[in-house]
This record gives sequence, structure tokens and C-alpha cells, in this order.
Amino acid sequence: MDEDIKFIIDTTKEAMDAALKHLAKQFTNIRAGKASPAMLGSVMVDYYGSQTPLSQVANVNTPDGRTITVQPWEKNMLQEIERGIMIANLGFNPMNNGDLIIINVPPLTEERRRDLAKQAKSEAEDAKIGIRNARKDANHEIKDSDVSEDLQKNAEADIQKLTDTYVKKIDETLDIKEKEIMTV
Repeated sequence: MDEDIKFIIDTTKEAMDAALKHLAKQFTNIRAGKASPAMLGSVMVDYYGSQTPLSQVANVNTPDGRTITVQPWEKNMLQEIERGIMIANLGFNPMNNGDLIIINVPPLTEERRRDLAKQAKSEAEDAKIGIRNARKDANHEIKDSDVSEDLQKNAEADIQKLTDTYVKKIDETLDIKEKEIMTV
């Protein structure tokens, strides 16, 4: 196989891997009824005048499937952390017991589960668009390369196989996430 074609295929594979990794990251932000420290990943806290991620000013744990505890490293940060959680508008009602903040994660309603499943589908579709764009770019580069037509056809077939494989992976990941979301 020509070095240029091999490079194009390798670069395309990297782009498709990146789309899959991005999808996995997006899926961690979609909660599935079970408490997880990642749910508070977007919370920013005013730490002595600068906005700081919650994970840098407190320890976030999940003692069980319905509870998240936030233990600040400095007790005087309790109010700021509580305010940060409220401002993040995640639908949580933090309770402060003087030592730590306890968040009870409410069970999801059927309607909310359907909305989350739709959101997951949308994220999966975005990832598929990323995969298809990588395929389009690769096919364009292959056509522009100065290799024989047979090599171009073979390379395009390889890119298509790669595309099919990644689209299948996305569908499988989506199925798993939808089951997770819809399980009560």
C-alpha cells in the first residue's frame, strides 16, 4: 500500500476514534438515574474570587446509588459550594449539615427518561456526522493523491469499512446508554 494512502487511512481512524471518545464523554454527562460524581462536573465555585471547578475545592463521593456527598477541604467553602450547585441549575437541592453537602438524586420520571434517551440519540447522531465527515475528507484526499485508480478504489473501500465499523460501535454504545436510561 502506498505511504500516502496509509497515512490518510491512519489519520481517518484517529478522527473516528476522537468522535467515539467525544460521544463517550457526552454520555457521561447524561445521567441515568444513578448518582455519580460526574453529575457535578460542570459545577464552578467562587474560590477566593476566581471560578474554580468543584473537584478542585472538595471531595465528591457517592455513598449509594441515590446520594452524592461533597466534602470541602475548607469548611468555610460550604456556602460557596452550595451556591455553585444551585447556580449550575442541575435540578438538585443540596443540603448542608455543617460538615458536608448531601445531595439526594431524585429518581427520573418516565418523561424525563424519554427526554434523556432523545438527548443520547442526538449525541450519537452528532458522532455519526463526525465519522461521515472524516470519511468524506479521507475520500477527498485519496482522490487528490497521485496513486493508481485501483489503489484509490481499494483505499476508498477500506475507508468505507472503517466507517461502517465505527457507525456500528456508535449504535452499540447508544443501545447500552438507552437501556441504562430506561431502566428504573
